[in-house]
Amino acid sequence: MKTAAESSGFQVTQLTAINVAKASTIGCLIALALIYGVQDPRQLIYLCLHISYCIWWLLEQWLFPDRRRYIFTEKIGFLLTLFVVLFVGVFYAFPGYLAFTNPQPISYWTISIALPLYIFGSLINTGADVQKMTAKSMGAGLVKDGAWRSVRNINYLGDLMRYSSFAVIAGSPWAYVLPASILLLYVQRILQKEQSMADKYPDFAAYQQSSRRLLPWIW
Repeated sequence: MKTAAESSGFQVTQLTAINVAKASTIGCLIALALIYGVQDPRQLIYLCLHISYCIWWLLEQWLFPDRRRYIFTEKIGFLLTLFVVLFVGVFYAFPGYLAFTNPQPISYWTISIALPLYIFGSLINTGADVQKMTAKSMGAGLVKDGAWRSVRNINYLGDLMRYSSFAVIAGSPWAYVLPASILLLYVQRILQKEQSMADKYPDFAAYQQSSRRLLPWIW
């Protein structure tokens, strides 16, 4: 049975819902800054890292408009859109709340761990996505060179590194609930993706085995 929202014809792409969610995350973090104030470099660094990532997510689609043709193109109804906004928009800001309510000054060791995680995670994720998008726009099939030659899901690895940096800056064990939740989501997505790629590309099985031999602990 269709919901009232679905029967009314409300539909957007998953990408549109995620874009709204990213804007919601920015709003949540700004609200936290206004409510709690910036009392320590911990909060300032967190704001810079997480908001810059959200802005880059939105800016990347303007810089590379073809990206919208390849990611999250499935249409969803109102209830699922609301879930995406609440989960990706509000829940993803949870480490930010922990960062703003953490009374302990941030240490240099914490900063020295978090910043490389964020920088290299962002470079890995963006570089792999741009390579794959460029190859697809040129008519390539299975992308298995460059960043993709050793790790089949290198973009997910970079994204997890970036979200882990947010948890490190927050300075609370509860903050790792976010990267753990994202990991579970990615495992489900990877399993679905690998099945579809095996059906679509005859050479995927050989690539799969090759990448497992090189880096067996990474999907």
